[in-house]
Amino acid sequence: MSKSKPSPGTKPAVEMAGWIDTVGGLVAKTPGFWQWLAKVESSSHRDALDGIAIDRPIYVTGLARCGSTILLELLESHADTGSHRYRDFPLVMAPVFWNRAFANIYKDSTPVERSHKDRILVTPDSPEALEEILWMRFFEGRHQTGRNQILNGESANAAFENFYRDHIRKILMIRGAKRYLAKGNYNITRLAYLTRLFPDARIIVPVRNPEAHIASLQKQHRLFCKEEKEDPRILRHMQRVGHFEFGLDRRPLNLGDTAKASKIEGLWRDGQDIEGLAHHWASIYGFVRDQLDADPSLAANVMLVRYEDLCRNGETTLKQILDHAQLEIADEQIRQ
Repeated sequence: MSKSKPSPGTKPAVEMAGWIDTVGGLVAKTPGFWQWLAKVESSSHRDALDGIAIDRPIYVTGLARCGSTILLELLESHADTGSHRYRDFPLVMAPVFWNRAFANIYKDSTPVERSHKDRILVTPDSPEALEEILWMRFFEGRHQTGRNQILNGESANAAFENFYRDHIRKILMIRGAKRYLAKGNYNITRLAYLTRLFPDARIIVPVRNPEAHIASLQKQHRLFCKEEKEDPRILRHMQRVGHFEFGLDRRPLNLGDTAKASKIEGLWRDGQDIEGLAHHWASIYGFVRDQLDADPSLAANVMLVRYEDLCRNGETTLKQILDHAQLEIADEQIRQ
């Protein structure tokens, strides 16, 4: 693929910079102001934004630790795609202003292992899942266990939808891209809503063997609990960007069954992590299966990808993914 990637360095993983916690906290405490600034930003770039088409946006979604980050990086390396990047935080709401005014605030571009300690190296220009900040602003309380978190084809939020379309256009403008690409674990609850907004959306859902998947989730949970206890800034950051999959503020998804979500939450609270994770895995992917079985038009937009196929037969699987995403690429580029 045509985008260049930085060469891995030897610099060890670093803790979150203090300014990110400080500025991120300021943004989190004053969301109304930044939403207003985003509207000003949209108005000042109205002609340019109106000239940008949202063509077949690509979404990667699934339960955390399913291989979605690998897929995001592979797809983002295509010349046509544009995604959020680490450098877009903390002012995700107004990305044009932030990127143009503070483009050089992230000065060190040496690849380092991300905080998950899973050997994935990142820089400020690596793609990252930051969309959830927008969803949390316009759909308050969506991560509460006692609340149904599903957004379906009948869901509507005009303020969000107008804001979101402009936001996507801004990312495309900043990145000089043709196709919007987003990774968001919680978009698994919004498949029908996303396809109502964008009938030509291409959605990719990685599915991992449950035993390996649960083991990976538990490993991350222990890691982040330890790190968040030692450095509360990490917990605050996870809450601000909308990552509740593991760590001290782990929360199950409520997929229309509050009793089931509460059961999972109770299992975790009682130290029965593995059983709780197994129920959570089955709940999420059972929900996906039922949706696709019930809605052939939605199923046409969604591709299920086995994580194990991507690892063992990468070239063939990646070609199938690119075909579904409708991204053109030469076979020799895939082999690279």
